[in-house]
Amino acid sequence: MKKVTKLFVILFFTSQILNAQQKTENIFLITTDGFRWQDLFSGADSTLIFDKKYTTDSIRTTAKFWAKTASERREKLMPFMWNTIAKKGQIYGNRWENNFVNVKNNYWFSYPGYNEILTGYADNEVNSNDKKLNKNTTVLEFLNNQAKLKGKVATYSTWDCFPFIINEPRAGLPVNSGLEMVAGNLSPKEELLNQIQAENSSMASDRFDYVTYYLAKEYIIKNKPKVMFISFDETDEFAHEGHYKEYLFAANRFDKNLEDLWNYCQSQPQYKDKTTFIITTDHGRGNLIKSQWKDHGQKVLDCNQIWLAAMGPDTNPIGEVKAKGQLYQNQIASTIAKFLGYQFSSASTTENKPVGQVIEGILK
Repeated sequence: MKKVTKLFVILFFTSQILNAQQKTENIFLITTDGFRWQDLFSGADSTLIFDKKYTTDSIRTTAKFWAKTASERREKLMPFMWNTIAKKGQIYGNRWENNFVNVKNNYWFSYPGYNEILTGYADNEVNSNDKKLNKNTTVLEFLNNQAKLKGKVATYSTWDCFPFIINEPRAGLPVNSGLEMVAGNLSPKEELLNQIQAENSSMASDRFDYVTYYLAKEYIIKNKPKVMFISFDETDEFAHEGHYKEYLFAANRFDKNLEDLWNYCQSQPQYKDKTTFIITTDHGRGNLIKSQWKDHGQKVLDCNQIWLAAMGPDTNPIGEVKAKGQLYQNQIASTIAKFLGYQFSSASTTENKPVGQVIEGILK
């Protein structure tokens, strides 16, 4: 018994030392819906950008996003991703380099994907985008129930299904989504953004992604959350409409938002060198057949293929990962918790279902 007790004490203090060595005190999970790994790693697709059916203003679009090489094109499309995250963080999912990231769920669309990202497992019963309160426990709810993080977890999203995915009533954390106005003691920017949202309908999504972003940023400035989930939607919606130009511009704005948020965090004592960004998507979309680029789901090939990026003080700056490997969407939740010193496992949830393993390569 004494030997067992000593072993437990040693393991406990070893765990405490390892946690103390981690510098991450804040986590930002940021997603852009249905953005293909092919566009992330290769930039604008020649079969779509030069086809007037999908890119009506080809001269303007090619001037901004086209180049001869894949490395040039991807830097034009997402300069922050490739000039900063690729140097200071890690990027996974370039299947041309035999580096794979896949979803585990069988459905390959949004609610099942976000459920998998946030709960750590693929639930076969989560099989539609219907607005039903999720019975599963997300890592956001789990973290909000920790004493040190209570009231310091929040979500802002463009898609109005997130209050249901996160189960806002049960989770007890703020989820601002879709056309929901910000209430309370508003800043001048929040008042303006409320007005813009009320008077200007988005061309594709529930609201403009830029409204989601700047509302989220105002929340961060005012409340200084330690765990923040921001989800954008326009990449998916413009793709469904077959508008490749708008899809590219939406991805480019997403990249600019990442840069702006990172620069803000690095300017604030609470966040500077203490914050990790985890960036991903919920599903892929068609690639082999050009017309299927608009779509995703079980009947469209490649839609289970995604990508993942991370940057922060506890992530080795190895850049684009070209080594052969396989990661899964269900590993993100436990990895988020591990960055903050917690273990998110089946024992952490009321459902007692297996949660994906921590992505150890993202942590030093």
